[in-house]
Amino acid sequence: MKALSYHGRHDIRYGEVPDPAVTSPTDVVVQVTTAGICGSDLHIYDGHGFSPETGYTPGHECVGVVAETGSQVTRFKPGDRVLVPASAGCTRCGTCAAGFTARCEHAESLMDLCYGVSPQLQGSQAESVTVPHADVNLVHVPEGISDEAATVLTDNAPTAWYGCRRARIQPGETVLVIGLGPVGLMAAQSAFAMGAARVLGVDPIADRRAFAATLGVEPVEGEDAPTAVRDMTAGRGPDAVVEAVGSDDTIELALGTVRQAGRVSVVGVSQNTAFPFNMGMAQIKELEFAIGLCSVHYELPALIALTQAGRLTPEAVVSHRLGLSEGPAAYELYNSRADGVLKVLLDPAR
Repeated sequence: MKALSYHGRHDIRYGEVPDPAVTSPTDVVVQVTTAGICGSDLHIYDGHGFSPETGYTPGHECVGVVAETGSQVTRFKPGDRVLVPASAGCTRCGTCAAGFTARCEHAESLMDLCYGVSPQLQGSQAESVTVPHADVNLVHVPEGISDEAATVLTDNAPTAWYGCRRARIQPGETVLVIGLGPVGLMAAQSAFAMGAARVLGVDPIADRRAFAATLGVEPVEGEDAPTAVRDMTAGRGPDAVVEAVGSDDTIELALGTVRQAGRVSVVGVSQNTAFPFNMGMAQIKELEFAIGLCSVHYELPALIALTQAGRLTPEAVVSHRLGLSEGPAAYELYNSRADGVLKVLLDPAR
């Protein structure tokens, strides 16, 4: 089949790879109809991947149709329309059974849990993908939810909701979102759905700030974001901050701008093993700090219901739709942050 593969820094290739197969009676092969490129895929693209190996298919966001099922699969049949959550649980431990797949008791690393970060679980930027333990790791897509919305629901929207939930956003509060890519924009939508009165947004790219404003976000303008945030909150600071970038600078911005006794929730992917966390500052501010990886399965029921009710519009963050064969150029575009790029979707039929 045709797929993308990762061969080193800034080296994504489109070509033939082995067909996925049902190798266990609990497997399902999904024919991909839409795949997404995630911001965390750019870590891999930039040479800061989660595995030193190359040659594997990246991607952990896709929607498709069941093509083949193993003999022990009971919840799905060929022709079912499904979304593939970014994380895959073992289904045997208690945490996975409760939906917290990111905390799987049998996983030794992220490579055991997430599609497309190593050869251990081949990714979904392909014509088809194998889903292990499919009765738990697949989700039916309800009628009325588009492929675009469903693809965002595989990772970006759940990550954003998880970040807001862990920030404990309360009705009437002011929330700051740092990073206005797809996760940040979905965090803004989520904060409003949770009752935030105001959502402020920080991003260095003017096009992203302008688009966020169409969703009700108040863009933080100027080069001095801390001062601007203080001015916009009468010197108090936001009640909660959701950080959706993962860089040292943006995490420090979150910690520095949040109000006294405020909450900071980091969902941006950080690979810094020695982040200089200012414990004294955090203690004096009586700060609450949360960081983690989203268990998509746990968040999805609420998000699907909110999407069906029109309270969330995941498809709003999609800016570009390209063919899978254009994958190398799609990565280059997304990495450049040019042309108003937000969410890039890939069509395996092209």
